[in-house]
Amino acid sequence: MTTDEICADIRRAHPELPRLEAVLRVARATTVRTRHFTRPLGAPTVAGNALVEERNRAAYEDALSLAAEAGRRALAAARLRPADIDAIVTSHTTSWTVPSLDVHLVAELGLRPDVRRHPMGTVGCAGGAQGLVRAHEDIAAHPGANVLVVTSECLSAATYNHEDTSLESMVYKVLFGDGAAAAVVCERPGWDGPSFVVEDTFEYVLPDSADRYRGRLSGAGLHFDSTRAATDAFNDCLPALLEWLGKDALDFAVVHPGGPRILDDTAAGLGLDVGGGALRHAWESLAANGNLGGSAVLDVLSRTSVQAPPADAAGLIIAFGPGFVLAAARGYWSG
Repeated sequence: MTTDEICADIRRAHPELPRLEAVLRVARATTVRTRHFTRPLGAPTVAGNALVEERNRAAYEDALSLAAEAGRRALAAARLRPADIDAIVTSHTTSWTVPSLDVHLVAELGLRPDVRRHPMGTVGCAGGAQGLVRAHEDIAAHPGANVLVVTSECLSAATYNHEDTSLESMVYKVLFGDGAAAAVVCERPGWDGPSFVVEDTFEYVLPDSADRYRGRLSGAGLHFDSTRAATDAFNDCLPALLEWLGKDALDFAVVHPGGPRILDDTAAGLGLDVGGGALRHAWESLAANGNLGGSAVLDVLSRTSVQAPPADAAGLIIAFGPGFVLAAARGYWSG
């Protein structure tokens, strides 16, 4: 879906919206050019009037299909069989389903019945980095383990809803896309090619931030709301993040592309090139895919591996989620 197509759909659905053109200019400032939806824009569960039950079902069916495909590709790239996986970490926020991805992927991917499962259901955009943190912890407790991290979100069915008419909701219609991602985390990788080696992890909940980004459920579906304070959230977390990082300089960062403001603030806060060069893979992901939720930072990691930093370059993987939380892993690039 192009941004022009979505803006045209917003005009169609809200011709009387006050200051409509100004709202669309703000939405276009996200810099997103295209994003993928699992179903057409005109589908009842996207721009249509499907109710929460139908939206929920569509979002999970599509998310599971995407997650299984991502998992299969990750296993193939890592040269591992399903039976080689000792633990699976899943992140999925855009529908309510019990059991969820962790259980269904055991059958879909042919994993062992005794695989350790770490399901995460509400971490949203932090899911990719949070999954790497959980994988690192699992390997620390179980040396030699192979851990599969899978994230999958269908944000079109969950949050593209014309019942919402706030400025924030219009921005999110343009910003979000659907997608899944997977990564294998091992103590000693058996594949050829580059890897990010995790040395330490960090998790942080910004005090009194539960309302900054939040989900809301109605009969019409799941809605994603935020406050004006949301745009300052990263800078509010920065002192704690810098204390954890210490004085060692970073050579590169794999940053969740939540939007232009979060990328600019992260680059400035970490002392990286604010002009976009240091975070070019995040900017490219944002333009091509929009914000993929928990899968976004893994897409940026994939892009980074194609144009890899030098061996031993010091780096950071970081993502952010609702209300305002962050998850991060620091380490270095291995050639």
